[in-house]
Amino acid sequence: MTILTILEFPDERLRKKAAVIKVIDDTIKKLADDMLETMYEARGVGLAATQVNIQQCIIVIDVSEEKNEPLFFINPEIIEKDGSEESEEGCLSVPGFYEKVKRAEHITVKALDRNGKPFELQARDLLAVCIQHELDHLEGKLFVDYISSLKRQRIKSKLEKIHKLNQGRS
Repeated sequence: MTILTILEFPDERLRKKAAVIKVIDDTIKKLADDMLETMYEARGVGLAATQVNIQQCIIVIDVSEEKNEPLFFINPEIIEKDGSEESEEGCLSVPGFYEKVKRAEHITVKALDRNGKPFELQARDLLAVCIQHELDHLEGKLFVDYISSLKRQRIKSKLEKIHKLNQGRS
């Protein structure tokens, strides 16, 4: 498996929308596996293909403590949502920052699994938040878009400084 490079805010490539996947072949399955491995390596609970600069509608999630319950969502779509809950979110593309975001408390999502089989899943709590967060990525939206522009600008400035420092060390 290959560890992929995760794009970091404010990289404009994170703003691109993902395309629907028409055929689930070995290339898509390998992408899904590589994304899962990348997510585990980065100690995340979810990853969208757009975060690794691949504009295709696929996300991987594993909210289990043991990291042994991977979920694959190809062409995911929320078909029902209700309730409202605010919780702290972080993101592999916005490393080191956490902010409160309001999301639906309960959702139903439909998608294709890693083998192309359609399924529906009802989710709540962390799984529901994670699915909504990752689906936002497929639309070119980040969790920082839900916070004040002042906070977003501070995060952007701090990450740009870190990126410049890291480039100087290369």
